[in-house]
Amino acid sequence: MAKSKIEDLVTELAVPIVENAGMELVDVEYVKEGAHWYLRVFIDKPQGVSLDDCQMIAQRLDPLLDEKDPIPHEYMLEVSSPGLDRPLKKPADFARYAGRKVKVSTYAPIDGKKEFIGELKGLIDNEVVIGICGTDKALPLDKVSSVRLEIEF
Repeated sequence: MAKSKIEDLVTELAVPIVENAGMELVDVEYVKEGAHWYLRVFIDKPQGVSLDDCQMIAQRLDPLLDEKDPIPHEYMLEVSSPGLDRPLKKPADFARYAGRKVKVSTYAPIDGKKEFIGELKGLIDNEVVIGICGTDKALPLDKVSSVRLEIEF
């Protein structure tokens, strides 16, 4: 769950803009896909994010990015909702979504597996704790690559 320097800087720039608009910054992602670079900013709010919300945040963040110029080449800025399977990144996320079903992915196999699905118990002593078939499984946070809400139908 490590971040790049660019993602950290963009996070610093975006947090005040997003919070002043009454929203939460969920994540910042800077990735290369094919020949193109993308800077993705994921925002959320309790009643859900609209296209107007995304456009407003992009319009406020874009000039600040141009001024600070943290990315030395061309890229696409995308602002969107994290979706129903939103990632859990901050300690507050783990508390807020305790009791929900999550999918935990690890960098390397733990007990022969790299993916675990279960009920989130929380982030306890730097471990992601989930309940699987009545047994709690503690996964060290430094071994976890991602934790996402699992969509239930």
